[in-house]
Order: sequence, then structure tokens, then C-alpha cells
Amino acid sequence: MSVWLSALLIAKDEERDLPGCLESLRGLASETVVVVSADTSDRTEEIARAAGARVLRRAFDDYARQRQAGLDAATGEWCLWIDPDERVTPALAEEIRSILAGAPRPAAFAVPFEVIFLNRVLRWGGLGSESHVRLFRRAKARFRGGVLHESLVVDGELGRLRGKISHKPYADISDYLSKLDRYTTLAAEKRRDAGKRFSPLHHLLLPWEFFSRAVLKLGVLDGFPGLVWAGLAAFHSWLKYVKLGAMSREKKT
Repeated sequence: MSVWLSALLIAKDEERDLPGCLESLRGLASETVVVVSADTSDRTEEIARAAGARVLRRAFDDYARQRQAGLDAATGEWCLWIDPDERVTPALAEEIRSILAGAPRPAAFAVPFEVIFLNRVLRWGGLGSESHVRLFRRAKARFRGGVLHESLVVDGELGRLRGKISHKPYADISDYLSKLDRYTTLAAEKRRDAGKRFSPLHHLLLPWEFFSRAVLKLGVLDGFPGLVWAGLAAFHSWLKYVKLGAMSREKKT
């Protein structure tokens, strides 16, 4: 490539997934910047350094600031935002090389995703058309957001790529459940801080979300993994509002 590309990651206790992600960047990124949470307790930092990445150790405050720290440290004209549980597919790597070898006009590019769960690519249930802005000019973008979610603000034209990022967010069902409590608590706190309130109608989310994902969005076509994903996602949606209600009751007492 004739253009310098920086890969940006944030990581906390990611020794399982990080090696595969870094391997998928080999030969593509000119530099890799990994912002490691200061309370990481495994070999994440050691693995990143051994792979030749630049490592910044930083106390976690929120996702947007953590990612912005990586962006501020990057030196590439272009940046690729990726997470440890994601992989750049060979087709995407080749497409990025081809685009950056020319003179790309857009300030950023949206990248399609494929989600893998229980060893199957989920094509239905609302997941088949997922895409996110991940490739961007460093000088034209900044991160914003808060404790739970972050987004990228881009000043300029947006293009779209065809190659995909492969995302395996959970190793198995147990891994999903181990992360469920933290994520639903953060989601409930975000809704509480935004002034949202729990309603008894939120109890309908569980059956409705499952029906919507499994039937209306054809998640059943993904077989057993699709149905399990629909059920877990429905429970996630319901649980964050149940926690919101519990927080409201605790505040009153």
C-alpha cells in the first residue's frame, strides 16, 4: 500500500481473541495501536507487544474516550477500527489494499459484518445486513459516546466496501451469559441517566423480541444457532429493563 494504515483496538482480558485478530491484520496494517485497560489481569498486553503492536495502558472510563486515545496516538493517514473478537477477512484485506493504493475520495467506508455464533454464520434474525463505519481518514474522524456505546463522527463523504469483517462475539452460550450481567447493567444505567422509566409493558419484550427475530426476521432459517441467538437476545432486551425498574425502586427507598 502507498498509504499508511493504522489499526486501532481497545482490549481488556482479551488473551483468547487478540492473537487471531492481530494475525488477520498481518501485512495490512502499517502499525497497530492497542489501548489496554489498566485493570487487565491476563496476558493481553504481553500478546500485543509480542505481535509488534504499540501498547497504551490506560484506566478505562468509557468506550469513546478509550478509542479516542488510540486514535490520538495513531500516525496513519487512514485508520481501521477493529475489536479483538473480530477478524479482517482476506477479501476485505485485499479490497482495502486496492482502495488505499489509489486515491480514495470518501473520508470513510462502511464495512459489512458477518456474525458467527455456535460455529455458524447467522444470515437471518436481523443480522445479515449489518455494517459499520470502520475504515476512515484519521484527520476526518473522532469518537463520541459513553459508558456503553460509542460511535464515529466523520467529516466527509461515506463509501461502502464489499469485503467483510468476521465477528465472533461469544465463544459459546456460557460466554454469552458470563457477559450478560455487565452489559445489561450498563444498558440499564444508561437508560436511567437518560430519564427513561420501566413499564410493566416491558415484560412483553421477551416474547415479542424472540418472535420478531425467530419468525418475522426468519432467524429460524439459521437453525439451532439462530433460535438460540433469538432467545438470548430477547432475554437481554427484557433484562435491561427489569434492571432499570429495580434501580428505580432502590432509588425510592
